Amino acid sequence: MSTLDFDVIIVGAGLSGIGAAYRLMTECPTKSFTVLEARDAIGGTWDLFRYPGVRSDSDMFTLGYPFHPWRAAKAIADGPSILAYIRETSTKFGIDPHIRFKHKIIKASWSSDAKRWTVAAEVDGEPKMYRCKFLYLCAGYYSYDETYRPVFQGAESFKGQIVHPQWWPEDLDYADKNVVVIGSGATAVTLVPAMAAKAKHVTMLQRSPSYVASLPAEDPVARVLRKVLPAQAAHTMVRTKNVVLGLGLYQFCRRAPKRASALLRKEVHKLLPDGYSKEHFTPRYDPWDQRLCLVPDGDLFAPIREGKASVVTDTIDTFTETGIRTSSGVELPADIIVTATGLRIQAVGGIKFEVDGRTLQTGELLVYKGLMLSGVPNLAWCVGYTNASWTLRADLTSRYVCRLLNEMDKKGHAVATPHADASETERRPLLGLTSGYISRAESDLPKQGAKAPWYLRQNYLLDFATMTFGRVDDGMTFSG
Repeated sequence: MSTLDFDVIIVGAGLSGIGAAYRLMTECPTKSFTVLEARDAIGGTWDLFRYPGVRSDSDMFTLGYPFHPWRAAKAIADGPSILAYIRETSTKFGIDPHIRFKHKIIKASWSSDAKRWTVAAEVDGEPKMYRCKFLYLCAGYYSYDETYRPVFQGAESFKGQIVHPQWWPEDLDYADKNVVVIGSGATAVTLVPAMAAKAKHVTMLQRSPSYVASLPAEDPVARVLRKVLPAQAAHTMVRTKNVVLGLGLYQFCRRAPKRASALLRKEVHKLLPDGYSKEHFTPRYDPWDQRLCLVPDGDLFAPIREGKASVVTDTIDTFTETGIRTSSGVELPADIIVTATGLRIQAVGGIKFEVDGRTLQTGELLVYKGLMLSGVPNLAWCVGYTNASWTLRADLTSRYVCRLLNEMDKKGHAVATPHADASETERRPLLGLTSGYISRAESDLPKQGAKAPWYLRQNYLLDFATMTFGRVDDGMTFSG
């Protein structure tokens, strides 16, 4: 079996992978590379999810690429528009020819003697081998093949259809039907208004409320700036504005949680119909203990005001033949039940890794600057922010990888390995949220430490300064 050799292999052709390829082409133009994508299309998350109303939960000026202006009117964009934007970016910048589809990575093995990664892929059931000097994982942090599916008592007795958003049936007909959506996160608050437009009634059944914030679907500042400035300049200014405002809100929420909670709840309660129970939008945790749900133009609340949708805060006793019975005895009729119960997080793309024959236990490793792993040579893992748009950190990560590769070339090094010293003994969860889907995966995810460079900082402005202009070699061992 022949083995193809590259300087860099990028895993994943989604939002992160296409951005990584652009940075590699422009900042490391002499490097040979390929993008290995498990599915048969560009787009990652935005090609996978097809449920009604699928959209971003970040504004597109920060979720979009800094080098390719977002030109559509809506700042909170729908899934098909985001997918078209990613594909347009790939084509415009000549990335398409570098992508190899249907390449599912099974295993990656590092050899210190060869100073190479050997990547074992499966292509249409057949094995294929690649080698590279540097491996860059841009496959996100959740599984495309599995999802979280809690066991519901009596589910087998339900006579209707049970659907999970990650595998939405193209032919699902919910017109004039009763729908129950189980969940209260970003997916649920997206599904409810989208399905309410056709359904007879949609009930959002939540175990506990989430924080919800309404933002304009269109950015008024962007509308003005686009009229007087070139597209790139307007995009950059709006992006900067949104970064600062988003970071300011996050800091306010973390430093004054009671005041922030009161403000967020007050704004949401204004959108509810008179007399509607506010308990359904009064969370039990502090803002940003879990990710904030954004709804454009308050679209979640319109069908509630119209009586087309409702919210029930309760736990499930059992599924019945005709719906769900809650623990308090309420019967919720349903023709269709949508289980928006969360994702299944996986570390480093779900790939099995070996270093010189030793299998890596990712849950025991520390992250270096939020992107490399302690003791693992020439490997980077792209992980976005939890308190801001994914792309903000993804692009910083790609630019840092390029800086590292150029520094290695300049000094004649073949291998870069982060090493934590003996004093770095503290281990903290990688993703600082209490959401169920993150808590369930905590043992498998790498950990962060208590001080630089061993933690994943949730602050774009500080990260921009340190990752763009700071040292590349702190905590790093070079060899070769």
